[in-house]
Amino acid sequence: MKTVLFDYGNVVSLPQAPEDVARMAGGDRGFEDRYWQVRLDFDRGSLDPAAYWSHVYGRPMAGADLDAVVALDVASWSRPNEETVGIVDELAGAGVPMALLSNMPVCVAEGIDGLPFMRPIGPRFYSGRMGLVKPEPEIFHETVAWLGVAPGDLVFVDDRPENVAAAERAGLAAVHFRDAAALREDLKELLV
Repeated sequence: MKTVLFDYGNVVSLPQAPEDVARMAGGDRGFEDRYWQVRLDFDRGSLDPAAYWSHVYGRPMAGADLDAVVALDVASWSRPNEETVGIVDELAGAGVPMALLSNMPVCVAEGIDGLPFMRPIGPRFYSGRMGLVKPEPEIFHETVAWLGVAPGDLVFVDDRPENVAAAERAGLAAVHFRDAAALREDLKELLV
């Protein structure tokens, strides 16, 4: 039986809401650019939360200020895409194995792991714990090895075309996530 390997952000979860970003930005117009500028380094674990957020805010971040912004960041990624979650629940009910592969820093992963809608999906591979990020081929090779399945037995679902292409180069079947309705149709074809 094939395993569905989900991405998290913008697939299982909704994109960050503008009001969540605004709360973190606190009126700083350059916030979003700096948030994404070195995010892959944060996702990889090359930057710890203090170093990342100090870069984003342009001042040292520590203690209660750091804890508060990490909590806001986790909350901004904690809104489920209910339509995708419906598919996850259907797959779980049919006994289809699922896993997660997400570019995500450890501090965010720790917050996401406890969300109720994540229960059916496991094991979970987070870039911050692996020291690798998508679309690097090694992250797919390590995930496949850990799962102990052939690459062709995995169906990878991601919203970013470059990650889908990298998964396909690593031998996985891959779906470019556009919306839940299209995903449901794609999975019907791939899970036979």
